[in-house]
Amino acid sequence: MESVEATLHRLRRYNLAMGSFHLIQGIVMVILSNQYSVPIRNSFLHYIQETNTLNAMTEDIVLLRMGPMVAAFLFMSALAHFLLASPKIFDWYAANLKRGINYARWYEYAFSASLMMILIAMLSGVYDIVALIGLFGLTAMMNLFGLMMELHNQSTQKTNWTAFWFGCVAGILPWVGVTIYFLGSANTGDMPTFVYFIMGSLFFLFCLFAINMVLQYKKVGRWKNYLYGETVYIFLSLTAKSVLAWQVFGGVLARSDY
Repeated sequence: MESVEATLHRLRRYNLAMGSFHLIQGIVMVILSNQYSVPIRNSFLHYIQETNTLNAMTEDIVLLRMGPMVAAFLFMSALAHFLLASPKIFDWYAANLKRGINYARWYEYAFSASLMMILIAMLSGVYDIVALIGLFGLTAMMNLFGLMMELHNQSTQKTNWTAFWFGCVAGILPWVGVTIYFLGSANTGDMPTFVYFIMGSLFFLFCLFAINMVLQYKKVGRWKNYLYGETVYIFLSLTAKSVLAWQVFGGVLARSDY
């Protein structure tokens, strides 16, 4: 059986490798992506004095290029992996892993997974800035509840699942909202096929993160070792980000008609 120190040494190399994979993909997205952009809009009420009525008005605030957005969440993960593998930070990372907690993972996910959720939402037709902020915030809270789950259970003899269930609620709500927009667009026949695959594959992968946590705390099979669960988290993160990035690239960013 591999010793803890040997596993940690392997995790250090694993983080370096995963950081390189994310970095290379991010660079490819920046170089090869086209100019495809989506509008970010703001809706407000406008008072018309002549008719004494309030009308809903919508204005475009900014056009966001999709390519740099995809590259951004890849670069976030690359930076996180490289930092964790660096000398002093790795010692902090390893000490936390021995205690069954990884602060860095949840903070990175709070930003990168939230940006991924925003990207999925925009591909489904969500352009309102307030809605996007809400989706970002809920996804970030889902991941911060993941941190709270690990932090809280540092001091419990029996696993307390409160933070886990709160995180599940925060995590499912963005998918409910995005699905409403997705179905509305799909009913008009305007939804590209690749978005169907993104919705299905990313929802499935997001669920696997929660399942990984359950297996860790239930200590099922190889998950009895917290470090194995950490390895799975790293693999799932690369998989989810790569699947989203390349589906978006193939769907819109590599096309010459945008």
